[in-house]
Amino acid sequence: MTQDYSHFPRHLVAVDCIIFGFDGENLKILLVQRNFEPKMGEWSLMGGFIGNEETSDEAAQRVLNTLTGLENIYLEQLNSYTQIDREPTARIMSISYYALINIEKNIQINEKYSAKWFDLQNFPSLIFDHNEMVKDAVLRLRRRASTRPIGFELLPEKFTMKDLQSLYEAIFNEQYDKRNFISKINALDILVKTEEKDMTSSKKGSFLYRFDEDKYKKKLAEGFMFKI
Repeated sequence: MTQDYSHFPRHLVAVDCIIFGFDGENLKILLVQRNFEPKMGEWSLMGGFIGNEETSDEAAQRVLNTLTGLENIYLEQLNSYTQIDREPTARIMSISYYALINIEKNIQINEKYSAKWFDLQNFPSLIFDHNEMVKDAVLRLRRRASTRPIGFELLPEKFTMKDLQSLYEAIFNEQYDKRNFISKINALDILVKTEEKDMTSSKKGSFLYRFDEDKYKKKLAEGFMFKI
């Protein structure tokens, strides 16, 4: 016997994406300017409704691809937001996701959404409960980055130690001693030092490194603990 659910209330369900990037110095967030009411002209996270034939994960991936043209982005479900009055037009529940993007990739920002990168330390107030979503995403990013190598998702394939230190300083909003930081990273033994150098910072140049994912997975299987 099929249960009749027609007498139960029906609500709209959306996804909202907190999209982080890193420009070499600052952690960035990608926002869109709303082109419809309510709150037309104000800044917002990129979002959309979940389609009848897709999961929330699939909807979030579609939303990201629509905005950036990118696929296979690091994407993690964050939280659900179900306050009754979170939006004035209808009862809309939102599932939030945060994404990590390497800004140097070939990102084709969809001009339709008037998107712009802002420094995480200085971005405009957002609509509805989107500021709360960003706050929650930053806390999750910090927890994950301290115990998993997800920070490398924000860097180009090859990077200097200075780039890596600047990234973690931006994520945690802290300053680290250079010698201690390099010593801690080397102790993890998950980077490969290449023969290439970045010559933009000095005449001597700085060696470029890359994250060895295979080595990390092998060490992980052996009980390795990543900790920054």
